[in-house]
Amino acid sequence: MKIMFIVYHDILEDRVSSLLNKLNIDYYTEWENVKGKGHSSDAHLGTRTFPGYNIVRMVAFQNEELVEEFTTGIDDLNKIALREDDRIRVFQIPLERII
Repeated sequence: MKIMFIVYHDILEDRVSSLLNKLNIDYYTEWENVKGKGHSSDAHLGTRTFPGYNIVRMVAFQNEELVEEFTTGIDDLNKIALREDDRIRVFQIPLERII
């Protein structure tokens, strides 16, 4: 089992939602209006100087095949990103148990 944290600029919401729908992933926890800055990306702080916010979705995967399909989908979306800042970040860690 794996848990993934998907972090992306709020303007990419439609792309991430479409991928989740395509894979029938209707389970997640979402944090909106998240402020932050990553390596090689612009700050998203909700200010005039640093506009926009990030969105973080946490998804718990029990199926390794679905993990691979999702990862491939994110890779495909990132290939069409015009700028490094427009890439979707995924942080994957082992998930020991769901209660």
